[in-house]
Amino acid sequence: LDDTLYPLTSGLNAACAKNIGDYMVERLGVERNKVTDFCGELYKKYGTTMAGLRAVGYDFDYDDYHSFAHGRLPYEILKPDPVLKNLLLSMPQRKIIFTNGDKVHVSIVLSRLGLEDCFEDVICFETLNPHLETADNRNGWDTPISVIPNSPIICKPSKEATERALSLAKADPQRTIFFDDSPRNIAEGKQAGLHTVLVGTSIRTEGADFALESIHNIKEALPEIWEGNENSENVVRSGRVVSIETI
Repeated sequence: LDDTLYPLTSGLNAACAKNIGDYMVERLGVERNKVTDFCGELYKKYGTTMAGLRAVGYDFDYDDYHSFAHGRLPYEILKPDPVLKNLLLSMPQRKIIFTNGDKVHVSIVLSRLGLEDCFEDVICFETLNPHLETADNRNGWDTPISVIPNSPIICKPSKEATERALSLAKADPQRTIFFDDSPRNIAEGKQAGLHTVLVGTSIRTEGADFALESIHNIKEALPEIWEGNENSENVVRSGRVVSIETI
C-alpha cells in the first residue's frame, strides 16, 4: 500500500514519521531529543515503531495510536490514479492489499487514489493482530535494544506476518507475486517462497526478482500477466529477474 501504490516522494511517509514522533513525546513521555534514535532502533529491530514500542513495554490504545499517526496525515496530497486503476482492473489475477497499516488508513488511501474497487481483500493491522492485549510494564529507552523481548504485534517483515497473510489469503506462495517498497519485506517474502517485485527503485536488492521505479511499470516488467491466467502463472515461475527504470 504505502509508498508502493503511490510514490515515497508524495511526502506522506515523512508526515507519518513526524506524527509518530509527536505521539511518543505527547502520549508516551519520550524525551524529544531521544525520539529519532529510539524510532530508528525500534524500526530496525521490529519492522514498525509501534511494534517496537509494545516490545519495550509501552502501554497505549492501538486505535489512539493509529488515529494520531494517520488521522493527521495530509491525505489530500494523494490524487486519483486512473492509469494505475486501469492496470489493476485489467489484471486477471486476484489482488490483495498486505500492509502493516490499520483498516481506516487503508480505506482512505485507496479512496484518495480511486482504487477502492481494485482489490479483493485487505490484510492489515487488525487482521494480522485480532486478539492483542495491552502492555503491563514500561521499560522504554532505558532497556538496551539487544535484550528487548519479542513484540506481541505481528507485522512485516516477520515470517509470522507473511505466513499469516498467505493463510488468510489462501494463497500458494509459488503462484503469488508480492509487491513492496521495503527491501527487508521483499527479502522475507522471497524466503517464504513468493515471487517478489521491489517498487520505488530500478535497483534490485536481495530477494527481489523484479525492481520497478514505479508501480506503473508493471506491464513492462510482467507483460505475460495480461496474456491469461495460465501464462501469468508461468511468468512468475520462470525465474526471470528484471529491473525497470522510469524514463
